[in-house]
Amino acid sequence: MLNQKIISDEKLKPFLQGETIADKTKALLAQQRKIWKLPKEGYKSLEKVQVKVFEFDGFQIKVQYNPGRIISSSAKVDKKSIESRKCFLCINNLPDEQKGILYYRDLIILVNPYPIFPEHFTLPKIDHIPQAIEPNFEGLLDISKDLGKYYVVFYNGPKCGASAPDHFHYQAGIKNFMPIDYEYPNVIEMYGEKLVSENGNTVYAVDKYLRKFISIESNKKDFIKNYFNKFFKIYKKISNSDEEPLLNVISNYVDEKWRVVIFPRAKHRPEQYFAKGVKNILLSPAAVDFGGVFITPLEKDFKEISKDDIIDIFRQTSISTEYFEYIKKKLLKK
Repeated sequence: MLNQKIISDEKLKPFLQGETIADKTKALLAQQRKIWKLPKEGYKSLEKVQVKVFEFDGFQIKVQYNPGRIISSSAKVDKKSIESRKCFLCINNLPDEQKGILYYRDLIILVNPYPIFPEHFTLPKIDHIPQAIEPNFEGLLDISKDLGKYYVVFYNGPKCGASAPDHFHYQAGIKNFMPIDYEYPNVIEMYGEKLVSENGNTVYAVDKYLRKFISIESNKKDFIKNYFNKFFKIYKKISNSDEEPLLNVISNYVDEKWRVVIFPRAKHRPEQYFAKGVKNILLSPAAVDFGGVFITPLEKDFKEISKDDIIDIFRQTSISTEYFEYIKKKLLKK
């Protein structure tokens, strides 16, 4: 079945302009939009997506009205709901028209037919294994470097926006769509606290960006892995759970080095998600939202969401100051 899902070089060739895996990924989108109705309509609908921008001190939050994301935003991710449906990322359950690119024999690059980005991909494992970043973090670094010519790669935790927490996957989107991609240098200059600096390899903490994050910058994979593992061990300890602690991760390979941004989370969905009546906002924050683009699938939410709502949603879903200070303190220790 896998071989039937891998696109042939012959079918990709008319759309290909370059030989890298990033070039092939871009070509895959063009091919799938031409032959498959679902992404053809999905990407066409992006032309009508509405966006508004809220300005803050040195950064911005975009709000996107995107009705096509209603399935993801309202997805039931409890154990019973997951067990009662077919996994839509498993090879055997993919639509007939959907084809992908095999990546290192254990991952397939697929066009996301319900896009947020003008170019949006889902990258599931071939095998049906649970969403978990710790054993797959190095893979995030590898794929973000290989796709870094055009794309940023991100990870949503199983209880932090992953609509398929039972099947491991990354996602990728075109660079400079999320504000954090282009705001990052200025945000670090304004709000960054340097925790570690070793021969140009750095670890920063930022807590005045509405949401808190830890970032790791380096051209050395081992440095990134070492400090991510250190962070993860500290964070898992304070989460006091056997499950993966709540987090989203964005990996951007830019200027010949990795920039990994980690958003520790306090909860998956804010109170507004569950509220009744006028207080309800159907918004389920994941990596893209923490990257600066709030996704609202309902028009009434897009029209009515306010700056105060954005501040409050981040206040609820971002890690507490107390825990963040603890993480910073522990990362500073040699």
